[in-house]
Amino acid sequence: MILEMTRPVQGGLRQERKLDAVSNHIANVDTTGFKKDVVSFDKKFKAQLNRDFSQGDIKTTGNPFDVALGSPGFFKVETVEGIQYTRDGRFSLNSEGVLVGMNGNPILGQGGAIFIDTTTIEGQGIEINSAGEIRVGEEVVDTLDVVSFEDLSKLERKGQNLFVYTGNTGDEILQENVVIKHMALEGSNVQVTEEMVKMIDYHRMFETFTKSMMTFDEVDNKAISEVGKPQ
Repeated sequence: MILEMTRPVQGGLRQERKLDAVSNHIANVDTTGFKKDVVSFDKKFKAQLNRDFSQGDIKTTGNPFDVALGSPGFFKVETVEGIQYTRDGRFSLNSEGVLVGMNGNPILGQGGAIFIDTTTIEGQGIEINSAGEIRVGEEVVDTLDVVSFEDLSKLERKGQNLFVYTGNTGDEILQENVVIKHMALEGSNVQVTEEMVKMIDYHRMFETFTKSMMTFDEVDNKAISEVGKPQ
């Protein structure tokens, strides 16, 4: 009976892991640049998370420091833990005129941290073209450093909408044919309707495995209680 009990337990744990992933997707449906996970299992039933880096919808915001990536790749971010990566283009200038992300970390251009003299913006405005060049008036300040990797499975989620690359940073590939959308943001690639259907399906399967475990448990209890009874 132990073998029979093992199968529904493993099945229930797999459905629980899938439910966790779906719940996280729904919670981040409005998170800029969020990428959903695809849950799979190896031969030992260990959960494997593969990230889906497909493009999210791009929406115009009108904010001069908002930037959306309409092509593969990641913005480079300088953090206290080293270089990290994001597709969240909600940028702004800090008090020192450095272009930073939502968490205050400097966004890197091809010349390092991007400094913009705020006094020159007044009357001229800021323009970021489709190649990522940042212009103030006629001057090109810098170009956003957009990179990618051959093996995206080595990118791990770090929280705060950031990824860290677990391989060699020398694996960075300067992304060609970059498509930048100025004054716009990329939404998450989560489709709410699809995730709700998955949640219902996974929940039903979880209930099925739970009922199977209860049935086997009742059979075991009955067998134990009846052992040794005179016939």
